[in-house]
Amino acid sequence: MALRVACGLFRLWLAAALTAWLMVAAVTGAAIAGPLEDARAAHGSGDYATAIRLFRPMAENGDAIAQYYLGDLYDKGRGVPQDYAEATKWYRRSAEQGFSLAQHLLGFMYLQGHGVPQDYAEALKWIRRAADQGLAASEAWLGFAYRVGEWGVPQDHTQAIKWLRRAAEQGHELAQSNLGFAYRDGEGVPQDYVQAHMWLNLAAAQAKLVAGRNIAGEARDSIAAKMSPAQIAEAQRLAREWKPKRER
Repeated sequence: MALRVACGLFRLWLAAALTAWLMVAAVTGAAIAGPLEDARAAHGSGDYATAIRLFRPMAENGDAIAQYYLGDLYDKGRGVPQDYAEATKWYRRSAEQGFSLAQHLLGFMYLQGHGVPQDYAEALKWIRRAADQGLAASEAWLGFAYRVGEWGVPQDHTQAIKWLRRAAEQGHELAQSNLGFAYRDGEGVPQDYVQAHMWLNLAAAQAKLVAGRNIAGEARDSIAAKMSPAQIAEAQRLAREWKPKRER
């Protein structure tokens, strides 16, 4: 039952949030100046026609960030007609230069069969490359895929915990939720209600989707009913003192 709920939440999160907040957040820390900064400002303000005009020459000259953004605009149909094949082309050019978010999204184009034939092996290749660079979204996907054994990924709780923990420690709420479920059920880790409560509490506090907040919060409260007051206090202390880490 818990696994079915987690699968449903993951798919809901993908549909509602993956191509929204993750994209811009992953580029925020890059060194950006001049025309690229102007193009990003136009993109952020919703002036997609200007964004396209500014991003295209930079993308054609090989700028990986501009290529990523151009792929995003074609992917979403902003300022241009939606064109998954064109989006995939620009994501690929950026991904081949090592830009982790483009690698992640190129993987999802293969995962969903958008602009390319659906190919789970190719999807895994690109998402793993992004995860290896520390992109929390890719780490969370890998952890979830290993946890449930979907999309051509074998079920492997040890690998699931490895990737979920990396993403959870960066503050990725879906990874935190799934790590909490793993501690609750003893999947790949010893059963530990204190750790389960802490991770689910963190996930519920920062979930961007109401469904995610409700699922994590209800699971946390269900676990709390089995815990002593001292255990609950310890879990709450750990959640209060927790700070996100950045990989690499």
